[in-house]
Order: sequence, then structure tokens, then C-alpha cells
Amino acid sequence: MYDVKASIRTAEPADLDSLIYLLAALFAIEEDFIFDESRQRRGLALMLDNERGCVLVAEAEGQVVGMCSGQLLVSTAVGGLSLLVEDVVVHEQWRGRGVGHLLMEAISDWAKVEKVSRLQLLADRNNTPALDFYRSLGWQTTELICLRTSMRQ
Repeated sequence: MYDVKASIRTAEPADLDSLIYLLAALFAIEEDFIFDESRQRRGLALMLDNERGCVLVAEAEGQVVGMCSGQLLVSTAVGGLSLLVEDVVVHEQWRGRGVGHLLMEAISDWAKVEKVSRLQLLADRNNTPALDFYRSLGWQTTELICLRTSMRQ
């Protein structure tokens, strides 16, 4: 399908700077998030240390060119585990070359090992390229919407 020369591996603490760069690019696209390096660095460090989560990177030509993360949740709807896929982003120069496909395949493989029944994700409704990408992989939209509130601290 693609002639991509990228490998997928589990992210390591040494990848943090590359992951921060990718998140800055992702948050520039998404209207609901404001990039804050210290917060994103803290969140990534928590994810890397999370036994119920997974952070994957795509590496090509000696550099990190993409990332994808996921966290396990218990779903009453499926009566088992669900995986919330987050932070799917590929460096602009590597988009359209199959890197995103490899990342999504790898996170799905990880989910199978964890005996996950359903994968789910949130996507910006205005990010047409991302929505088209997910649809091309067989993802379907639902009638659900995301609601959120911030905890006062």
C-alpha cells in the first residue's frame, strides 16, 4: 500500500523533546487545546509511566516522525476494556506516506494483546484530513458528543 521506511516502537523518556514538537503541531490544528510545553511534558511523562497506557513512536531516518498514544478504560457498553486513542500525529513532511497507518495498526495490535473490545478516539470536527484518514481505516462516527469541565484547583 505504502512504501514507508518507518519503524514503530514504544516511546522512551529520551523521546520527550520530539514528542513535544509533535504535540505542538497537533495542538496548532485542534481548536480545543492550547499548547503549553510544561503541561504537555508533564502529561507525556505520566503517559510514559502509565501501565494502563501505551505511547508509540514512528521512527524514520533516525528521527521520531510520528506518535500515537492510548489509555485503557473500562466500558460498561462493551462489558470490558476499551482503548481511548489520543495524540495521533505525524510530522508534516511524513504525512501521506503510511506512517499514520503504521501507528494505528500498532496501537490496534497493542489493544489486542490487552484484550480490548473497542477502540475510540476524539477528533476535531474541522480536521477533515484526519477524519478522512480515520474513515479510510474503517472508523465510524457516533451520535455521541464530547463534554468536559475543568476541575478547580
